[in-house]
Amino acid sequence: LQNSGCCIDGDFAEENIEQEKETMIKITGNSYFVSPNLPDFHGCCPGWSSAFYGAECFDSEVHSYMKNLGKQKSSESQNIDAKKVELEQLLMMETKNYRKTLKFYQKLLQKERSSKGPEAKSMLPKLRGQLQEMKSKVQFLELAKRYIMYAEQWGVESCVLPTVIHNGRTDAMDVASTDESSLLLYYNIEKHQCNNQNGIKVLQAGTPLGLMAYLYSRNAFLEGYVQQFLYTFRYFCTQEEFLQFLLDRISSTLSSANLDPSTSLTKICNRSFYILQAWIEDCYSIDFATNTGLLNTLKEFISSKVAPLNGYGEHLLSLLEDASARKSGSAHQFPSMDKCEEEGEEDRKTLHSLCKKLSEDVSRKASLLFFLLQNFNWKLSKSMGLIAQHQRERLYTISSVLPKPCYNSFTEFPVSFAKADEVGPYLLLEYSAQQLCCQLTLLQQEVFHKCHPVHFLNSRALGVKDKCVSVQKAVSTETVSLKVCNLFLSKCIQDQYLLQLLRNADSISTWVAAEIVTCHTSKLQVSLLSKFLLISKCCYEQRNFATAMQILAGLENLIVRQLPAWKILPAKVSEIMEELKAVEVFLKSDSLCLMEGERFKTLPTIPSAHVLAMHVQQLETGGFTMTNGAHKWTKLRNIAKVVSQVHAFQENPYTYTPDFKLQSYLRQRITRFKDADVSALAADNCANFHQIPAEKQSRKIQDALRRMKATFQ
Repeated sequence: LQNSGCCIDGDFAEENIEQEKETMIKITGNSYFVSPNLPDFHGCCPGWSSAFYGAECFDSEVHSYMKNLGKQKSSESQNIDAKKVELEQLLMMETKNYRKTLKFYQKLLQKERSSKGPEAKSMLPKLRGQLQEMKSKVQFLELAKRYIMYAEQWGVESCVLPTVIHNGRTDAMDVASTDESSLLLYYNIEKHQCNNQNGIKVLQAGTPLGLMAYLYSRNAFLEGYVQQFLYTFRYFCTQEEFLQFLLDRISSTLSSANLDPSTSLTKICNRSFYILQAWIEDCYSIDFATNTGLLNTLKEFISSKVAPLNGYGEHLLSLLEDASARKSGSAHQFPSMDKCEEEGEEDRKTLHSLCKKLSEDVSRKASLLFFLLQNFNWKLSKSMGLIAQHQRERLYTISSVLPKPCYNSFTEFPVSFAKADEVGPYLLLEYSAQQLCCQLTLLQQEVFHKCHPVHFLNSRALGVKDKCVSVQKAVSTETVSLKVCNLFLSKCIQDQYLLQLLRNADSISTWVAAEIVTCHTSKLQVSLLSKFLLISKCCYEQRNFATAMQILAGLENLIVRQLPAWKILPAKVSEIMEELKAVEVFLKSDSLCLMEGERFKTLPTIPSAHVLAMHVQQLETGGFTMTNGAHKWTKLRNIAKVVSQVHAFQENPYTYTPDFKLQSYLRQRITRFKDADVSALAADNCANFHQIPAEKQSRKIQDALRRMKATFQ
């Protein structure tokens, strides 16, 4: 329901038709398309909305609708197959009607823009309202479809959970007692306070074995538990332990799973496949792609145990291949800052070798020419001499000897490193703040869309700290061992992409500061300060809080804040600095402040990575276990809810038109200054210092002395 909440307005683009078509056949909160081959095992990942909303994702309207679905008379009993057939038919009809109406809306919109149809203007508002109503109906049916998949198929009651544990005969974990009370701890709430009418017990804590067993509960998907577990299980078990738990349940139930679909063994087997596929769909890049041993164990099990007995094995292997292809494809789709720096270093090395070779060739040719002139009395005309001199000058220019790299369709007509250095900061002044905001947002979106909610967990172990901490305190805490800071299990492999995300943020902040302090005049500094302030204002107004906070960090650099240019900055521009500080306070005030209201569903958003990591660290403060050794699920659930917003924001990307030439220039300027010492750069520029009026005072004294001397003469 939260996936496609786009507003339909007069700027509704024609190319959005195909996007809407794809959205209608997606399962909400998930990016995997439904295939007709295995309808019961596709789109298993519940998505971010399940982790964020929990039981509220399925409200009372969905529950009452599902009670009446699939039965013709009130006396008839409910039938899952009848529900699925009726729901599929309704969903297909509503989706078809929605697409037809959307096409008709696009045609009317084109007529209205071309001023060919005056009657179209009066019809558009009414049709827009119908589209919103039809879209809401399709989303509601998709939600009901998820309810059938997650709640009414393959889930078991709480009393059967000990059976789930007993079926893992090869489980290596110690199981002293397997009754539910020793594995899971609940607390009761009033029935009228809970949207889920089927239960009044809420999970409070559990042992690692109990928390894994609760994945098989009938209400696990409905409560958002499965997605929350996939985000947070690394706090209490490793990836290998979780995989082995699932494989043991599949091994012990696979042979008898096809006999009767209503038995507990069949439900345990199918729910195991559901959870395994949801794990692959959501966490392949952070758990399987970075751990070849885990991936090989899974592939070997599927090939040897599942594929011979169940056709679902081939589907799982295909799913792993597709996930691997997507992972490798996303890695090569956009060049990162580090890659850009490496290419620049290679270009500079190539430039040096070319210049050396060129100088040797010119020296040899000059010697040969001198030999010919001496021995054969050759003479050169003036015109020939001028041409030769012009050719030598052209050969010695840096741009002429720079290698011409091969660029793909994403980076056509790039600005070379030499040209970027020659142009300097002046190209920034040629573009408007809105244009620079759009391209910086697209660059930020590239790195943000590669991150995962799990990347923001356990960031203390990676050395991520609050920037407000003093230098002395930060240095002293470096001596603390990782065992003290590490909240994951010691054998749990953690992806460190968050560090790359934060390094990218620091690079942009350093670039902003360096561009300003390297300006040779106060006038140019004022222009750049104004430009960066206006860019940051555009960024936070467009909900790109990451770039806005990065620019603010660059402007708050100690050297930059002491520049004389701030005193001559226009008052209206100076006020933007206070606005940025207010936005920073707002972002730090609440971990879910960007998820409030409806704007995040319709407008693209990029959060500040460092601020989000600090919010997660605050939630991680304190113990994770109770006195009896059970892990606090309420604490883990809150952490999962906060990090789920990463996937929520990634579902609604910015659609600005990329300017590859400007992006190339920005990349190279950022790469050039990413490791720069701002204080050293500022020391070489007299515009960064307040001019002491000593010369002016000395002139006054000299004039006074001359006047006095004249009176005595």
